[in-house]
Amino acid sequence: MINPIEVLIVEDDFRVAAINRQLIEQITGYEVTAEKRSAAEALSFLQQAKKLPDLILLDVYIPDSPGLDLFWCLRKEYPTIDIILLTAAKEADTVNNALHGGVLDYLIKPVEPERFNEAFTRYRSRKVLLASKSELSQEDLDRLLFGTESRPATSLSLDDLPKGIDRLTLDRIENVVQQSAAEGITAVDAGEIAGVSRSTARRYLEYLVLTEQVKAQLQYGDVGRPERTYIKL
Repeated sequence: MINPIEVLIVEDDFRVAAINRQLIEQITGYEVTAEKRSAAEALSFLQQAKKLPDLILLDVYIPDSPGLDLFWCLRKEYPTIDIILLTAAKEADTVNNALHGGVLDYLIKPVEPERFNEAFTRYRSRKVLLASKSELSQEDLDRLLFGTESRPATSLSLDDLPKGIDRLTLDRIENVVQQSAAEGITAVDAGEIAGVSRSTARRYLEYLVLTEQVKAQLQYGDVGRPERTYIKL
């Protein structure tokens, strides 16, 4: 198990920053170490930090940093820190330059919470995969480079799958269930292992229940609402 992923938020609007913090801290394995409103604040924080964050959630429109100036400064001075851009900037040149600079994901405001969660879930899966193996297979690399849901669908079967269900992701979820413990697995855990969001994992798990390949039951804990678990047949 890897340590919690530490995130620095660089966003000049405190309300947006607060929402981003809330969304991030709802995702397993993350903690926000700081919020900074300007390039100067962000750079000062990094220069004084005893431990650098793993990830920066960065807006392009920062008052004291035109364009991608702060992004390029971070890439030069702190190459080990990963960056996800969350910005209203959607000009093709800006996107292209960010991709050339190695940005891990590019989210355009206003972003849907599911897409936001997907970006961070995929990033954590990447960290877990890289920490757990000394060598990577082509399948591992495809997962890192394309993500489970966005990998080019060149090897789909001819199954008549419903809209929203693709064979690659379905096979991965099926494999996760088959390798799970006898008491079953939750959508949260299945999504983390498969590298997809919780809502995506739940959709595929419910499809497997519908097609009678998996059964579902409610698991009652000590406190809170019962949790739906999925058990291999």
